[in-house]
Amino acid sequence: MQVHNTIEVHDKMQTGYRYEVVAPPGRDFAPEFQPFFTPSQMLEMGVFEGKYCNDCTKEFPEEWFDKARLSSIANPEINYFGIKSRQPLSHWREKGWILGPDPRGWFQWYCRYYLGRRLPEIDTLQIKRWRGFARHRGQILANCYPGDLFCRPRQRQALLQWSYDPFI
Repeated sequence: MQVHNTIEVHDKMQTGYRYEVVAPPGRDFAPEFQPFFTPSQMLEMGVFEGKYCNDCTKEFPEEWFDKARLSSIANPEINYFGIKSRQPLSHWREKGWILGPDPRGWFQWYCRYYLGRRLPEIDTLQIKRWRGFARHRGQILANCYPGDLFCRPRQRQALLQWSYDPFI
C-alpha cells in the first residue's frame, strides 16, 4: 500500500513543522518495536495526567480523542492508576531525552510513527529507548505478585505511558 501524505503541525509547541506519512497507520513497524497499545488506547485509558495532547488534537485522527481522557490542567486522577508518574518536560530536556523534531518527547514520536512518519535515525534512537524501558516490567515481575495492580502503581503507569502492558 503506497501512502504519501504531508501533515503540517501548528500547536503551542511547534508551528510550521511538516512531515511525510510514508507507511500505513499502525503498520510496517520496525521488527524490534512491538508496542502493546495504540496511541488512541493509551489516551482513552488515561496517560500523562490528561494534559499531554490537548492542544495538538488537529494533528492526529479525530477518533483518537473520541474517548480520550484529557484535562485543561495536569490531573493525576485522570491517569489509569490515579497517580502522578512523569517528570516535567524541563527534566526531559536536561537529560537530553527530547530527540529530533518531537518537542513533547517519546509519546509524540510514537504518535507520529504510528501514523506512518519514518525518520530512520530518530526512530532507531526512540525504539532503543522504548526497549530499555522494559526494565520497569522486570522490576514489577520481580517485586509484585501476579495481578496485584496496587503494587508499584507509579511504575505501572509509566509502563502504560510507554505502551507496555502494565497489567502483569
